[in-house]
Amino acid sequence: MKKRIVLALGGNALGEDLQQQMHAVKITAKAIVDLIAQGHELVITHGNGPQVGMIHQAFEAAAFQHGSQTLPMSVCVALSQGYIGYDLQNALREELLNRGINKPVTTLITQVLVDKHDPAFIEPSKPIGSFLSKSEAEKLMVQGVDVREDSGRGWRRVVASPKPKDIIEKDSVKALLDAGHVAITVGGGGIPVVSQGNHLKGASAVIDKDWASAVLAEMIDADMLIILTAVEKVAVNFNRPDQKWLDNITVDDAKRYIEQDQFAKGSMLPKVEAAMHFSASAPGRETLITLLEKASDGIAGKTGTRLRNM
Repeated sequence: MKKRIVLALGGNALGEDLQQQMHAVKITAKAIVDLIAQGHELVITHGNGPQVGMIHQAFEAAAFQHGSQTLPMSVCVALSQGYIGYDLQNALREELLNRGINKPVTTLITQVLVDKHDPAFIEPSKPIGSFLSKSEAEKLMVQGVDVREDSGRGWRRVVASPKPKDIIEKDSVKALLDAGHVAITVGGGGIPVVSQGNHLKGASAVIDKDWASAVLAEMIDADMLIILTAVEKVAVNFNRPDQKWLDNITVDDAKRYIEQDQFAKGSMLPKVEAAMHFSASAPGRETLITLLEKASDGIAGKTGTRLRNM
């Protein structure tokens, strides 16, 4: 059955630097076009960890050398969306045309609404950018930038990681799909914004891309969310003698595993939580967690971890 799918690319699909990304997106494009060739309607989302770090560090270095202000995190995310989308949409277009498929690919600069009262803003904890000396950190503190000592290794800027509440451009994503486009959107979790009446103000934050993808999938009435990661399936008792790979689990199963601390906070936990959110949002919706190269087999039920609400 043909499905409307939100495909959330992991960091390994994009590489770590400029040259790696140009190579990685060509491989990634082949796997994505396999799904398009099967008739599925695709929305592509992606992370931006290394890329947004490079952008932030470049402007941070310029600030220290020339006395200019550092670039707001919301703008760093916006720049990364354009830069990654540029490479990814070109690779997809080339692969589509190589297979005789005439289908437009569009990157959409996407804002994601967060709650300005989210507790994450009270205690920013997500380290970003390069390590700083104490004197460099003090200069940033004067500018009102949140900086924290990081495990004895130096000082780093920290930002909040609030939960996504709304995808501002969701109707534009729907319009692109209705027009037959492949849409690339919610890059890096989306540009974090807070509402000030009719104005949207950029927030000093980063949003988890899997959570943002789950909210987007819910809002565009997707059939399936696919969260791509570095393993073929989710496991409990990971890297232990009694490790068990999971094929099919329910939202209730996932809740029980979370209560048992089965999933690492910095890696698999947010993916499973995002999967739970989407799969529980309406009857018939399901999430697949697997490798990029196994996505097609996963849709067919041959591999991966599938999470449903029953």
